[in-house]
Amino acid sequence: MLTSIAAFSYSIAAVAFLSLSVLLLTSWRGRLHGMVLTAACLLTALWASTVAYQAAWGNPFSLAAELFEILRNAAWSVFLLLLLGPFQTTSSSSKVRLKPAVAAIAAFYVLFLLLSVFNFGKLGSPLGGTSLITGIVGRVALAVIGMLLVEQLYRNTLAKERWGIKFACLGIGGIFAYDFYLYSDAMLFRHVNTEIWAARGVINALAVPLIAVSAARNPQWSLSISVSRRVLFHSAALFGSAIYLLAMAAAGYYLRFVGGSWGMVMQAAFLFGAVILLVGVLFSGAFRSWLKVFISKNFYNYNYDYREEWLRFTRILSEDSHGLGERAVQAVAELVESPGGALYISRDSGSCEPAARWNMPLKSESEPLKGSFCQFLEHKQWVVDLQEYTANPERYGAISIPQWLQTIPQAWLVVPLILHGRLFGFVVLAQPRSRVKLNWEVIDLLKIAGSQAASYLAQQESANALMVARQFESFNRMSTFVVHDLKNLISQLSLLLLNAEKHKDNPEFQKDMLETVDLSVQKMKLLLHKLARGISVESTAPISMGPLLQQAIASKSAFEPKPILEMLDADLIVLANEARLERVLGHIIQNAIEATPRDGKVVIQTARREESVVVEITDTGQGMSEEFIRERLFKPFESTKSAGMGIGVFESREYVHELGGSIEVTSRLSIGTTFRVILPLHNFKRRQIQL
Repeated sequence: MLTSIAAFSYSIAAVAFLSLSVLLLTSWRGRLHGMVLTAACLLTALWASTVAYQAAWGNPFSLAAELFEILRNAAWSVFLLLLLGPFQTTSSSSKVRLKPAVAAIAAFYVLFLLLSVFNFGKLGSPLGGTSLITGIVGRVALAVIGMLLVEQLYRNTLAKERWGIKFACLGIGGIFAYDFYLYSDAMLFRHVNTEIWAARGVINALAVPLIAVSAARNPQWSLSISVSRRVLFHSAALFGSAIYLLAMAAAGYYLRFVGGSWGMVMQAAFLFGAVILLVGVLFSGAFRSWLKVFISKNFYNYNYDYREEWLRFTRILSEDSHGLGERAVQAVAELVESPGGALYISRDSGSCEPAARWNMPLKSESEPLKGSFCQFLEHKQWVVDLQEYTANPERYGAISIPQWLQTIPQAWLVVPLILHGRLFGFVVLAQPRSRVKLNWEVIDLLKIAGSQAASYLAQQESANALMVARQFESFNRMSTFVVHDLKNLISQLSLLLLNAEKHKDNPEFQKDMLETVDLSVQKMKLLLHKLARGISVESTAPISMGPLLQQAIASKSAFEPKPILEMLDADLIVLANEARLERVLGHIIQNAIEATPRDGKVVIQTARREESVVVEITDTGQGMSEEFIRERLFKPFESTKSAGMGIGVFESREYVHELGGSIEVTSRLSIGTTFRVILPLHNFKRRQIQL
């Protein structure tokens, strides 16, 4: 009797879903959602008719019915995921972004579905099989996940558009809710309640009108819902991991089955290796990059989720983990999955000089702002693809890529940093982890990101310049106190001279006078040394470098090691202030002596290089790191000496720049340092230096 009722109940469901399928086929316009909805209805009709046929013959719990039930659940879940998922493309600007839990639901559903397929052969009849609990737990889990998908669909749909899907949510949710009720009861009492099971067909049939109403209200199934790239990325990774683990579990079971006495060992070793391989792949930067690019290419109209990218870009620039220059390179590089890059910024010297790097060697060469390459970046504001330039150089006109740039390993793109229409600098990016197609969207994003990074860097440069200006202001105020101290010392010595006429024959006075004079001289030397570093107006004249260097070295002859002068070229004349240039060279020589042990060497060589004089000061001291040279050596008020003021090297470079020259530094830790002071020859000067 009960089987007859069940056959009638499921027959009603079969007819209802078959009728809905026919209606959907007559109104379907080729959209993926309509196709999947029709397939879900057809599979449900097939499942219901199979159960009705088997019930009529007295065997309602057949493997065929079980298989069609799994396919039915899968079809409805796929339909819900399509409404929630990445295949939805709309032109609406107001999109609701889903929670990451939705992606996890999709992956766990597939996992439970595969487990059900793996166990359905063991399940046999749900009324008494030994795998009853295992099979029913899986069915309960699938029902719960189906209800969660329905809840996510309704909750994440805009309120004004819920009228189009609310009846479908009620109908599909009712199907999963009744399954949950049926299998929860079976799990509790360890057998399927046949009365609840028999009524299941009619309950499913009642969902048909509800689904039909939603299909009529929303024939295109175009909801303003989109899943973020991050959700889809984690969903794909989780789904792939689930498939991989299931495959590896099956392979491990096979090894254990055929391995005999070694089966357990082979299975354990195989599974451990499989897990290690999975972890390695999941944490691989190249794999993650490839997956992101694959998802953007195949599931979205645009390559980027601009909201996410801009939040990430701004967050990296705003961090305080390392220097802003390095963070700017990282922020731009991650837009195109590049693993490294280098930053070059325009300086007062008239060149773009290396400023920072991120996972890439930093070349010490600079690029002139007036050169063809920098002029091209400033006027065209193009992102230069070095590979494209190699294959098709005429596309970039008459520019030539600098030789030093072509020698950077894995160099790929040059992104200009434009600020107020002028070239602030550029970023050199390394080859991406996975191939990225440079279309208009990628190039425009890199340009905008470059301008944004330039504004951050320019703000930092301005802040640093302001800080230096304030420090110089403090230094000038300090000079006022120095002058005041000198005035006090002069007054003290003047008073001493007045008393000397009266007490010059007194031995005690003579002793006190000598001590006072000696103390005053020491104080004045210290004050004059500090005062000599101040800014002053000085005249210039032609100076022979030979006598000047001999005089500078003679003043250091009392120190160890004694500096050695090697004149490789005589009669080299420059235009400068003799006292100030001697102070510049003397300061560099003094630093070399202090950095060199007594048994080391300090050698000064002078030679002519084309239209310039090169003074090379080499020591065998402790050396300096590239980072120290780049970031601290020429920075004012930075000193490694306990009594130093940190403006000697800065002042030296500034004065050499005023003369139209430059200072080059090469150094290796524990080996030594070489300073090269390059000055224009007076005979070849083409312009008058104004000081």
